[in-house]
Amino acid sequence: MTQAPTPSTSPVKSIRTLIGVRGMDREAGLRVAGSLLKLEGVLKAVPDDGQIEVHYDPSLHTVMDLIRDIRQQGFLAGML
Repeated sequence: MTQAPTPSTSPVKSIRTLIGVRGMDREAGLRVAGSLLKLEGVLKAVPDDGQIEVHYDPSLHTVMDLIRDIRQQGFLAGML
C-alpha cells in the first residue's frame, strides 16, 4: 500500500520590497494595499505616504507584477 504525499507544512517564503508611489496619500494607500492583497502570494501590504511595503512570495510574482498592479490604479510607481 502506498501513502499519498503529504502537503508541505513549511511556511511560505516571502521577501519584502519597498515601492515608491507618487501622489499616494493615506486613503489611496489603503486602496492600493487592498488591491495588492487580492493577488495570490501577497502576504502583507503596508502603505505610507508616497510608498508601500509589500511582503510577497517571489515564486508567484516579481516586483514588476506588483508595480503593474499599482500603475493600473493610476499611480506612478517604482522601486525605492
